[in-house]
Amino acid sequence: MHKGATANGQQHGASRQGYGKTGGPIEKENIPFVDSDHEDDRFASSSVPAPISRISTVDQENDTMTESQENLARAYAARHQPSLAERRMQEKLTVSIDNSINESDLVEEAKDKAMELNLIDERARGLRRNSISLPSLNVNELERLAQQSRDGSVSVIDSESDSLSGETTVTPETPSTPANFKPMLQFNDDSSSDEDDKRRSKNLFRTKRRSSIAPLPALRLNDKEIMSDDFDDLSVLSNQASLTSVNSLVSLLKEKFQNVPAIIRQKKRETQDYKLRAFVCILFLIIVFLVGYAYVMYNQKLLAKSYFENIKFHKKTRNFRLLDGKGSELLTGVLGTSLNIEQPYNCLPKDLKDDGSVCYEWNSKARLYMNVAKSPGPPDIKCYTFHWESLLADLYPTDCFDVSEERGFWYGGGLTKGIDYILGKATIPAGPFVTGDINMHQWGNALKRYFLNSRGVAIQVDEKTPLYVSVNTDSGRRLCLQGRNDKFAFVNRQTQFPELKYTVCSGPDMKTLHNGLMQKSLWDGLTERDNDVIKSLLREPVWQIPASKQEDLTETAIYNYTESIIALGYLRLGHVLVNEFWQRTIGDFRLDTERFPTLDQRVNILHRRGFRVSFMIQPFISTESSNFREAVAKKLLIYERESERSIPALTRYKSTTSAGVLDVTNNASIPWLAEQLKKISETVEIDSYFVDFGTAFNIPRYYQCSQTLGNPDEYKNYFMERFEGTLSIFGVSSAISVPRPPAFLSLPPVNSSWSGLQSIIPTMLSYGIIGFPFLMPGPVGGDFVLPTQQLKKMYSYYSFDLPPLPDKELYIRWLQLATFLPVLRFTHLPSEYGDDTVTTIAKELADVRQRVLPLLERFSSIAMDEGLPIIRPLWMLDSTDVNCFSIDDEFSIGDGMIVAPVLQQGETVREVYLPQGVWKDGIDESLRKGSRWIHNYHVPQNKVAYFIKMPDNTRF
Repeated sequence: MHKGATANGQQHGASRQGYGKTGGPIEKENIPFVDSDHEDDRFASSSVPAPISRISTVDQENDTMTESQENLARAYAARHQPSLAERRMQEKLTVSIDNSINESDLVEEAKDKAMELNLIDERARGLRRNSISLPSLNVNELERLAQQSRDGSVSVIDSESDSLSGETTVTPETPSTPANFKPMLQFNDDSSSDEDDKRRSKNLFRTKRRSSIAPLPALRLNDKEIMSDDFDDLSVLSNQASLTSVNSLVSLLKEKFQNVPAIIRQKKRETQDYKLRAFVCILFLIIVFLVGYAYVMYNQKLLAKSYFENIKFHKKTRNFRLLDGKGSELLTGVLGTSLNIEQPYNCLPKDLKDDGSVCYEWNSKARLYMNVAKSPGPPDIKCYTFHWESLLADLYPTDCFDVSEERGFWYGGGLTKGIDYILGKATIPAGPFVTGDINMHQWGNALKRYFLNSRGVAIQVDEKTPLYVSVNTDSGRRLCLQGRNDKFAFVNRQTQFPELKYTVCSGPDMKTLHNGLMQKSLWDGLTERDNDVIKSLLREPVWQIPASKQEDLTETAIYNYTESIIALGYLRLGHVLVNEFWQRTIGDFRLDTERFPTLDQRVNILHRRGFRVSFMIQPFISTESSNFREAVAKKLLIYERESERSIPALTRYKSTTSAGVLDVTNNASIPWLAEQLKKISETVEIDSYFVDFGTAFNIPRYYQCSQTLGNPDEYKNYFMERFEGTLSIFGVSSAISVPRPPAFLSLPPVNSSWSGLQSIIPTMLSYGIIGFPFLMPGPVGGDFVLPTQQLKKMYSYYSFDLPPLPDKELYIRWLQLATFLPVLRFTHLPSEYGDDTVTTIAKELADVRQRVLPLLERFSSIAMDEGLPIIRPLWMLDSTDVNCFSIDDEFSIGDGMIVAPVLQQGETVREVYLPQGVWKDGIDESLRKGSRWIHNYHVPQNKVAYFIKMPDNTRF
């Protein structure tokens, strides 16, 4: 401060300690001055007022006041006589700036003459109770502050807490004129303790803020500059101080609570950042995976080239897909599963074929040829050939195809051990695809290398392929075809190394495809006599003379049995079938004169009565037969392998434990057998023969024929071809190709039980699908009875006893089913029960049979033309109806009748499904609409459910 100011201060020092104009002493009083009111930037955003610095006391000795300043001090002293309550609330002193104060009021109060101050209540009227600290500002800043106050009061809180200790202030400019300065003080009426009064009287102004770093700026009042150290020596290090209001505590708590969400938000922000980082990482990994997957699939698609328009084949993985015209998958699989994953190469020119086949070779291990095959049917059927050539002796080419229900239903092959009509449901380990006995082998007595899918795809395997088949034994549900040589079924190698050759065909639907692939025109070579035999088998029953043992079959037994047939009176006379016991020893090929002394006369009587007599023959010759020695001498039998035809190969057949097999590939064997059968005809007039071939497992294990057989089942084909036109054959026990008409394929023997009854329809349907239109079921009631004790091992040569009289309900339900089958075959007669109920039911079924015959004859002619079966699955009526695909307890006769017999013991109701169309109920003759299920359809014991197809224009 300059000297003039100091002298002036000394000149008026006495007057400060003297009396005022009123004559009273002027007490020493600390006049509060205000500090800067600049807010901190951080609190400005949250509307929290910044603290204001304390004002220290003024040093009396070093201060000089003018007259106007003394008048202002006296006015303040006269006004500031706090009451007890006011002193108690000294700490909560609030200073407010009234928005209504104008500039003239400030001027009046700043005059040298002391004026009477307004009452506190009047001055504080209309002001907010929230306190603000008086800022140390110049006049211009005070005017701006007043302008803000008109919009709303500014409240400044003072807090000595650590949370606000770090705040900073901005030093205001030195005021140039004090004209508008007018301090106004307001006290609260709240009471406080005496102890607080003493403390507050001593320290009217607040202590310094600990964290203040800027010095307290100077205050200019009426051209008098007062420094901070002139007020209070405690304010040297403080740049701001504030007075607390009534709401200071509330404001402090509010500030604290406002800090809590900030901390929470900070933690939440940290948590969100962690989650965001995790999400970004996961998203990055997903993107990498998708990009990699897309890259792999793109390369897979590029490598899966198209062949012949509809085939997709990936050379490296060997994935195979057959597509239809719309690009949908019809067949999927993996080719060459026995190969390691290796990159194939194009075949060398010397290995290429002249037919234009695509050829690939896998590193001197195998070659694959693919080509288009000529369609055997209409032009909408497309076929492709696949031919694997193994280049190693121990490498068996294997192709597997998906047979899960998602890929459609698979049929064909033949009858499986588990009587599986749908092939995809079977479980068959890999084994040779040859005929056998389903009691101990995987496949039944008739096979065909033909597999059909409900999506309109078929697979036909070449007959020269040493075929092994497995179903659902590897990972996944797959049908696997394998070319493999072994020591029995395919011991005679057709090629140096195993090969697998097959054809895949596709059509618009399953029915069209199946019709196109079936063998056509079975009329070729058929004589009028053969046609008569077919009609007679459809119209007349086959009466099989019951004889489990040789001694049971006698001339008298035949006569008595035929007499019982005639006594029935309601069934037609038909074919009398005499089993192999008509000869003393199997292979004699002549009558046993002891048991049949006058059989020729008996047969003549039977002919006159209207019967046809048939004998069962077989190509087996027992070692006990007199013909065995002759056959060995003439080398007419199959011989042991590598024995130079000197040792006959032996096997077992039914009750014969040791027998040789005629070598039908030997040109000398056929004339010899024909001569033996001719001798029988000269003695007894035989109408036809039933040939019992047995199965592939009845051929000697180490067999060798004059001409090499690809597999044991080819023996049947040779036999039928050699005797074509020589013998009249009306039935065969086994086959791998359609026997020449009028020969019917006999179903395998079944047990006399409900399970045996339930196996008939799936067997009929399976054999019809693979191309056998003329089928002959076994006798009503079953073929044999299993022993009471389960055999540890079953052999196909076992001769089981004929069943005793079956249970009455089983016999009736069996007879109801057989009434609708092509051939009605009996062993036990209905009259054996001596029950009028059985007789009545049998008579009613005989009448039903007469109504069924026209359908059987009509569709037998269609079968001769188109190769379609007489007994058909329901999907042949509507191949687009998925409900028809899995039904194996109903069947149709052509497309004119549906039969749904009861196959469960004690049942009188069943579920019936009718395909599209209008059907006439055979029980009550009501009309029923198709494409729906009939639930709980009532079928009494004396009735059988069947429905006749009505014309399409039929209306209810």
